[in-house]
Amino acid sequence: MPNIGNVLRDEISRLSRREIRKLTNATKTATTLHRRHIAALNRRVQQLERDLAAMRKKTTAASEATTVAAKSAPLRFVAKGLRSHRRRLGLSASEFGKLIGVSANSVYAWEGGTTTPRREQVAKIAALRAVGKREAAQMLAGPRSRKGRKARAG
Repeated sequence: MPNIGNVLRDEISRLSRREIRKLTNATKTATTLHRRHIAALNRRVQQLERDLAAMRKKTTAASEATTVAAKSAPLRFVAKGLRSHRRRLGLSASEFGKLIGVSANSVYAWEGGTTTPRREQVAKIAALRAVGKREAAQMLAGPRSRKGRKARAG
């Protein structure tokens, strides 16, 4: 026959373990959710760093192309040519301005002949002459379009 003291001690420890489990269960689930969230944030940071590196690479290549174009031959600017090229690409003035790094008002002013672009901007416009409709759309879409293609393909 068991001792009443041992039975009482065993029952108290069983009940205390049960109460502790109830109290710590909420903390455990919160910790699990936080870890998942942190892991997702880490994956997002890694993806953004990869996108940033790709953008830097493109920017470096584009700036090298503009400096080479600026050094090679003197470029001239014609307002009608800019307007026709923008329309050929199917871009609005604001979209064309994003590719060059200026506002839509600047593009309109250049097309109207009221102002002329700076040397660096003329070099960027000349570099865009080699770009087609699809490439211009991809340049505007940026890294989001590549990510979407991977998701559809996979």
